[in-house]
Amino acid sequence: MAFKRNLYRLTGLDGSPHHVLDAPYESIDAALKAAKVWCNGQGLRCTIKDRGIGVQVLAGNGTWRTVCYPSNCLQPSLA
Repeated sequence: MAFKRNLYRLTGLDGSPHHVLDAPYESIDAALKAAKVWCNGQGLRCTIKDRGIGVQVLAGNGTWRTVCYPSNCLQPSLA
């Protein structure tokens, strides 16, 4: 039995690939870390709508399924 690794990606709140972070991630932790770094850096200059991020996993049937929305990215900046 072959073990299949999951593939993740970051999206906008509309489900389309994220405009900056559109890349494959080999783990949910790697995807969440990339989202956190972006949201606490470059993302702080974006509107809350553009800062919202979803994490999707590639399902066995070839479709992407949303698994979570990192809440730290949905917080308004205090700057």
